[in-house]
Amino acid sequence: MQFLQKFQSWVIDIRSVYTVAQINSYIKNMFTQDYLLKNLFVKGEVSNCKYHTSGHIYFTLKDPKGTVSCVMFAGNRSGLSFRMSEGQQVIVGGTVDVYERDGKYQLYAKQILLDGNGQLYEKYERLKRELEELGMFAPEYKQPIPKYSKTVGVVTADTGAAVRDIIQIAHRRNPYVQIILYPAIVQGQAAVPSIVNGIRGLERLGVDVMIVGRGGGSIEDLWAFNEREVAQAVFDCSVPVISAVGHETDTTIIDFVADLRAPTPSAAAELAVADIRDTLRELRSLQDTLDRLMRRRLEAKRMQLHQAELQMKLFSPANRIREQKMLALQIEEKLQERMQRILENRKSRFMICLERLKGLSPLEKLSSGYSYVEDERGRNIRSAAQVSVGDRLLIRLKDGQVEAETRRVEQKEPLESDLDNGTEQIEEGGL
Repeated sequence: MQFLQKFQSWVIDIRSVYTVAQINSYIKNMFTQDYLLKNLFVKGEVSNCKYHTSGHIYFTLKDPKGTVSCVMFAGNRSGLSFRMSEGQQVIVGGTVDVYERDGKYQLYAKQILLDGNGQLYEKYERLKRELEELGMFAPEYKQPIPKYSKTVGVVTADTGAAVRDIIQIAHRRNPYVQIILYPAIVQGQAAVPSIVNGIRGLERLGVDVMIVGRGGGSIEDLWAFNEREVAQAVFDCSVPVISAVGHETDTTIIDFVADLRAPTPSAAAELAVADIRDTLRELRSLQDTLDRLMRRRLEAKRMQLHQAELQMKLFSPANRIREQKMLALQIEEKLQERMQRILENRKSRFMICLERLKGLSPLEKLSSGYSYVEDERGRNIRSAAQVSVGDRLLIRLKDGQVEAETRRVEQKEPLESDLDNGTEQIEEGGL
């Protein structure tokens, strides 16, 4: 009996079993038939936002009591005017449906707006695109910020932390810089004309650079700096303008139009005013470099002057005269040495000739026992053929002379050696 009851129960249960796909399809059909889920708007905070490579956006909407998965397909992104990020409060319009494969329901987004400030943000994006198309953001219109400004104009409220920070930092960096403040209204309906008048007024004063901005706040508080009139005044200003609106994460229209954007008013003061300490260090470095180069240049010129002085001394008339004198003395010494050598050589040769002459001298011959014979007419008698019997002859001896008369003449053939000696004596002595 108990087994039968269990079997009947099993038969009843098997009749009501469905597949997962059937259940998911049934639930999807229920969602499809619900008119409310076809077109609804859901408000919440963005979480787990992911931009897929396919172009789809996957994210989660949450509030303090629950979460819902959302997806925006790439085909619907044309209506999204901002980039989604964590923590944004948004309003998502679309359809709630079931993804059958996972059995999960999702909100398929077709439109996403920022909650509360969404309209202002859309207005901001429209004006940004319009001004960008007009070329007001183009880099070729940006003016360079002067490195050393003497006067800095500031358009901001005369109360608050922004102006105090600007003045404090500017004076700390360079106490000689003049700060000219235009106390503008930076929030509310009167803010736009007040900011525009401040920009134009400081431009007429001829400041070197201008800071336009205010402290942080909500998008409504900062909205004056997103107006076309303020952007146009910044673009038309002939003085370089630094925008300094809100905190680092805040971005306004004039940040794109200004010549330079500073993340905060304090940073704007640092960009507008050069630190005099850095300037003094740079000047000292330049002075050291200049002194080093001047010393090097002076040393080079001193060397050139020394070389020129040596050249002047080398080529001066007095030095040339000294050189010529030294050259003349050297030549004179060489000439004397050469003359001395020539004289000694000639003297030696003279002594040799003198000795030779002594050997050929008739007197030397007479001293050796020879005699010199002359006829009456003084002719030297060298041959017997020159003398006849009866001729009177004069015989010269070493210690006198003798007169004689020829009584006999006897001739004989001369020896060859005698002829050679006679010839040699005639050549050497000229006798």
